Amino acid sequence: MMRSPPPPVPPQQSYGNPYQPQAGPGGEGGHMHPAYGNFLNDQTAQMGFQVGKSAVMAGQEYMEQNLNRYISIPTLKHYFNVSNSYVLTKLMLVLFPWRHRPWSRKSTISPSSQSTIFMPPREDINSPDMYIPVMAFVTYILLSTLLAGLRGAFHPELLGLTATTAFVIVIVEIMALKMGCYLLSITNESQLLDLVAYSGYKFVGIITTLIVTELLDGFRTATATTSARSHTSGSWLSWAVFLYCFLANAFFLLRSLKYVLLPENAADRNTIARTQRNRRTQFLFLYSYVVQFLFMWILSRQEAGPKASPLITVD
Repeated sequence: MMRSPPPPVPPQQSYGNPYQPQAGPGGEGGHMHPAYGNFLNDQTAQMGFQVGKSAVMAGQEYMEQNLNRYISIPTLKHYFNVSNSYVLTKLMLVLFPWRHRPWSRKSTISPSSQSTIFMPPREDINSPDMYIPVMAFVTYILLSTLLAGLRGAFHPELLGLTATTAFVIVIVEIMALKMGCYLLSITNESQLLDLVAYSGYKFVGIITTLIVTELLDGFRTATATTSARSHTSGSWLSWAVFLYCFLANAFFLLRSLKYVLLPENAADRNTIARTQRNRRTQFLFLYSYVVQFLFMWILSRQEAGPKASPLITVD
C-alpha cells in the first residue's frame, strides 16, 4: 500500500534568553566587538595615551618652573611643618605674649649645605608658620557669615564680600611689606616669607574679638537690659576686647620681627648703617601699631546687613 509522505516539519524558532549573550559575527559569544576589544592594544590609542601623558608632565613641569621663579616650594613647605602642640602653644603666645622669653629663633646646621638654617616651626615656637594664618583667614570668613546668620542679617553676597575684603587687605599688606623690604634693602627671600606669615596672625585676634563681642551681645539680649547705660557698657567692653587683641598682636609682632629688621649679630649689625637701622625701627613701629590697628579695625567692623549695626561701633 502506498502512503503519502509525512508533512514537512516547520523550522523551530528559538526564543532564547534575551539577556544571554549571543554569538557575534566572529562566532565568539559573550565578547565585545573585536574593534573595541583591540582598542587598548591599538598602536594609535597607545600613541594617544603617550601624548596625553607627555602633555600632563610638560604642564606640571612648566607650572613648577614658573612657580619657582617667585617662591621656592621646599622653602614654602618649611612654613607648614607644624604639630598640634605647636599650634596650641602658638595661639596662646599670640594672645598672651607679655611674659614670653626668649624671642630669638633656634638655628641648626644643614646636613646638605653645611650652612646655618632656622629650625622648622614644629621644633621652635618662635618660628613663623603659615598654617595658623591660612586657617585663621578661612575661619574668619566663615565665622563672620555665621554670626551674621545668627543675627538674622545673612544675605548671599555677604560671604563673597567678606572674603573679598579680607583678601584685598592681605594683598595690600603684602604689597606694602614688599615695598618696605625694597626700601630697607631686605633682599632675603626667607625674610619676605617671614613677613607674609606674620601678617596673618592678626586674624587670631580678630576672631577672638568677634566671638567675645557676640557673646557679650547675646548676654545683654538674654538679660533684657536694653537701657542706654547697658548699651554703652557693652560698646566699651567690645572696644576693650578689640584693644587688648590689637595690643597683644602688636607686641607679638614687635618682638618677633625684631630679628628680621634689626639683626643682633655683629656681622649683620656692621653691614647696616645707623640711618638704615633707624628707618627699620620706624618701619617696625609703623607696621606693628599703626598699620595693624587700621586693618584690624576694618576687619572687625563687619557690616551684617542694612538693618544691623557693626560689632564695634564708634559712639
